[in-house]
Amino acid sequence: MGVRKKQCSGFLAPWVPVGVLILIILFSQAVLASSKTDYHLAERCYLKLRNNKAKQKYRDSWKHCINSFLKVQKNDPKGAWASAGLYQAGKLYAQLYLRSGGKSDKLSAIDTFDRLIKQYPRSSYTKKARGEIKKLGPAKKTKSKSEKATLAARTNYKKAQVQYRLLQKKSSLRKYRDQWFKCIDSYRKAYELDSDGPLAAAALFGLAQSYEQLYKYSFLKDDRKQAQKAYKELYQRFPDSPYAQKTPARYKSVEKKDIAQKKNSNDAIAQVITRVSTPPALSKEPASEFSEKSPAIIEQLRFWSNPRYTRVVIDASQDSVFTYHELREDPAVNKPRRLYVDVHNSRMGSNLQKVIPINDNLLRNARAGQYSSDTVRVVVDTKSFKTFKIFSLKNPFRIVLDIWGDDKKSARVVRGPDIIKQKHNKSIPISAIVKQLALGVRRIVIDPGHGGRDYGASGYKKNVHEKDVVLQISKRLAKMINKELKCDVILTRDTDKYLSLEERTAMANTKNADLFISIHTNASKDKRAYGIETFILNLATDDEAIRVAARENATSTKNISDLDSILKDLMKNAKVSESSRLASYVQQGIHGQLKGKYKYIKNKGVKQAPFYVLLGAEMPSILVETSFISNARECKRLTINAYQTRLCKGIIKGIKRYLEEIKPLAFHTSGGPN
Repeated sequence: MGVRKKQCSGFLAPWVPVGVLILIILFSQAVLASSKTDYHLAERCYLKLRNNKAKQKYRDSWKHCINSFLKVQKNDPKGAWASAGLYQAGKLYAQLYLRSGGKSDKLSAIDTFDRLIKQYPRSSYTKKARGEIKKLGPAKKTKSKSEKATLAARTNYKKAQVQYRLLQKKSSLRKYRDQWFKCIDSYRKAYELDSDGPLAAAALFGLAQSYEQLYKYSFLKDDRKQAQKAYKELYQRFPDSPYAQKTPARYKSVEKKDIAQKKNSNDAIAQVITRVSTPPALSKEPASEFSEKSPAIIEQLRFWSNPRYTRVVIDASQDSVFTYHELREDPAVNKPRRLYVDVHNSRMGSNLQKVIPINDNLLRNARAGQYSSDTVRVVVDTKSFKTFKIFSLKNPFRIVLDIWGDDKKSARVVRGPDIIKQKHNKSIPISAIVKQLALGVRRIVIDPGHGGRDYGASGYKKNVHEKDVVLQISKRLAKMINKELKCDVILTRDTDKYLSLEERTAMANTKNADLFISIHTNASKDKRAYGIETFILNLATDDEAIRVAARENATSTKNISDLDSILKDLMKNAKVSESSRLASYVQQGIHGQLKGKYKYIKNKGVKQAPFYVLLGAEMPSILVETSFISNARECKRLTINAYQTRLCKGIIKGIKRYLEEIKPLAFHTSGGPN
């Protein structure tokens, strides 16, 4: 037994290592064959690239071949083909550097050759790698133009990605077209800055995807076209990119959505606009998902105008999403320059006048048509204009379009050679007009807040309402200004009638007012609150300012916060500095007149808030909250003539001080106001 065991063990001992050795040899041969195959595949990739000049323009093509050579070393780091793979990858990086001039490509080439030298010191390629490093030379410390472009592109691409992710997370932001364009513009910059760079294909895909998503909400033909254009360019320029594989399906998907949108487009106005449509200007208004609620009814088109300014208002029965665009002049079809507004999820009212003739210096008319089954399009045919702004107001919902002409072409005209007629003064001689012009203020519009069905704030005392009190104060103020400053004074209302907020500002603009002063009384749930404060148009400075603006606008605090993006644009042309100065002097004037006569007078100062009534005003404009009608003491005072007179004197004192500052010599003329 012992001998047999010995013989058996003696037989098995040499058999095991021989078998393992055979397996190792077979495995090594398989790996070697695989490495060789990988190398030849990479080599074939490079030969195709070398023979195709069109592909050589694209970075992705070079990277594909480089990665194929690097794969050889990665899959078999100890194999015979590993050093050859690294060397060829380094060579391709060096060739790419000669084309791109990018420092990153040069550094990648040097790094690849260094790896070869360190990992395979005995390889025949090591000496060649050292020679290639010498040819490349030391890396320059300063960034090349190409590298700067790549870095700038990367920054914009990251910015676009952050914005896109934000839009995916927050449905509230997807309502706004300008939020989408933050994303779109960053993707476009990333692509344009480095159109052959490593992120070019990704940026182009992001651009197309963003337009596609925007099109889901806007239903605008131009958004669809932009999405398809970007997808097409991506597929043509980067056919080997992984992004290109997704492109055909996405392109067709956008096209199918467009076919579904076109079924009910038979309105004559809509068809003409569609035929001559040009790429749109960047819209500043929100575009949102359409809800299943009943459509808004477009009830009325209104306008106010003078030779250099026109305001057009579209009245709707309820809140609705809208977008707007500018169409260039098209002489081929005898079409003037136009603006149009698409009100989505809406229908035309039965009593709506479809065409409103305007025929002023700027516009020909405004016309409405049912563009599709759920969209009303309002087209404004223009003659000539310099710029325009558009925004919406709520409760009731309306869209306001302000259009300005060139001041040089439509300058102000002083009416009458010798006499100017006024509401509160039968006539003023030419000497007074000269003085007014010297002051820089010829006409002041006083706006008594609220009126008619809009009662404003309710007083502490029964049957005392803001609309009545401010009308009394405004009439008194108009007479006193007329008497003391010899200015033309216009009241937006002199009876108890309702005026929309946009109508008041439009009146001031079309009457060529030099100052606009809106008179109100304050109110608070806290009956102890009291004091005087004056506001100018701007973003709200605190929660209390938002509350006051929401009450005066007859809207919610949420809607007030939605005005931020509108105001950022509108405030560029608003006379913020002049309004602030006027508000400061009026506030000080009122406080000074009241504090010596009455107890418990609080100066609440000058504040900023987004008041609808001040939106679009072309002149210095302020809103005065004269006192708290909700406070027992101040409510009683507001109904007393003497208190109203003191308030008016304070306002006039502030106006005088403002005038003295802008025209310091005006009051030194004999016969000037005291």
